[in-house]
Amino acid sequence: MTTLISELKDKMKLEISKVVLGQETILDGILVAIGVGGHVLLEGPPGTAKTLLAAAIARSIGGNFKRIQFTPDMLPSDVTGTMTLKEGEFKFRQGPIFANIVLADEINRTPPKTQSALLEAMQEGQITIDGTSHNLPSPFIVIATENPIEYEGTYPLPEAQLDRFLLKLSVTYPQPEEEFNILGLERQGLKSSTLDSVQPVINLDDIKALANEVGNTKVSDAIRSYVVNIVNASRSMPAVLLGASTRAAVHLLSASKSLAALNGRDFVIPDDIYQLAVPVLAHRLVLTPEAELDQFTSQKAVSAILRSVVVPK
Repeated sequence: MTTLISELKDKMKLEISKVVLGQETILDGILVAIGVGGHVLLEGPPGTAKTLLAAAIARSIGGNFKRIQFTPDMLPSDVTGTMTLKEGEFKFRQGPIFANIVLADEINRTPPKTQSALLEAMQEGQITIDGTSHNLPSPFIVIATENPIEYEGTYPLPEAQLDRFLLKLSVTYPQPEEEFNILGLERQGLKSSTLDSVQPVINLDDIKALANEVGNTKVSDAIRSYVVNIVNASRSMPAVLLGASTRAAVHLLSASKSLAALNGRDFVIPDDIYQLAVPVLAHRLVLTPEAELDQFTSQKAVSAILRSVVVPK
């Protein structure tokens, strides 16, 4: 089965390459998140195909896709839905969060009250309106974006909400040769005409099969100890005010199992942990003010931790 899963991943990446080029690392990270039902925070400048990538992924898995453009005047009900009076009785009208892939665009531009509307959905896979719970589709993946350039008029995500994201990935500009190939893609005016050509190559049953494979992926005691040593090192690092939580350790191990399954293995190796440590842990660390003044980033902190922790053999 692991071979089948890796073949499905290759088909999906080939299909998405019809519209998005030069974002292999981002795509790999989103596939890892899909394998465990996790959510992804993308940080990068405008115009780097974040929205297009999310839409193409939704098409390739045969799921539905919704985009929520977050603004300062947005209300929680604009995300989750609301009760409306229809034919003399109140009925629930679903919000845009009811989709397999939800793009929360510029999530840090909306107030905390609206940001928190996502919390229950991301953690529990459901929302509650007037005391009634409504289950979200399965799979349910939130891909949120934020612009690292403009912070004026934004509302930084609190630690509790950042902790809900399995991965935080940095979207960068493509290399010149990749940008050259992007300019060669077919377009209708300014719009990419090839998005309609992206066809479902896997289905929701395949996603469930991937989840089962991830659940059956073996983890040795040495790998578990490796994860424990990494998160414990983050808690004792002088430059770190708040280290990685137990949830962070669980997420790191789960993401590594998903990466192993996508690579055709039924066991986790240290390289899986090493590869995912920065995107899983960095956004959860809170640095001391002194470290921030010295321009010491959380990514540098995780890299330093990985160098200090003995890798199991």
